Amino acid sequence: MTSADDVPVLIRRLDPDVMIPAYAHPGDAGADLVTTVDVTVQPGERAVVPTGVALALPDGYAAFVHPRSGLAARLGVSIVNAPGTVDAGFRGEILVVLVNLDPRNAVEFRRGDRIAQLIIQKVERARFIEVESLPGSMRGDGGHGSTGGFTEAGHPRGEGI
Repeated sequence: MTSADDVPVLIRRLDPDVMIPAYAHPGDAGADLVTTVDVTVQPGERAVVPTGVALALPDGYAAFVHPRSGLAARLGVSIVNAPGTVDAGFRGEILVVLVNLDPRNAVEFRRGDRIAQLIIQKVERARFIEVESLPGSMRGDGGHGSTGGFTEAGHPRGEGI
């Protein structure tokens, strides 16, 4: 079901039999991408998987390729560069770099299997302005782990010491 607020995205099928990205349910953020090939991903390995589609996004938009939560939970499959970014000016085939994080079991995908989800978002462009110093903030320049979540002994909260 479409609405007047939907962003028009031109799509080209590079494989005539492939399903174009589709939303499984009303209100879904991600449209499913499928594989055009059969592929087996061994434990700890990655595979570059074709989807058979190319896009022309409007200026000011990008598409982001996200992992499917069901594949992650059931099989340990994710995307190496999650989310993958498809820029508005890119016209090539969308490829998904899957990784099998399961330490023991290979994962098999068959042509037509859903492998990722595509989210279209409006993006802002920045104008970078170099300065000698930045204005202060509550957080300051604290980096990784600076907002807490760990006990004094360095163990994550809720876990035994």
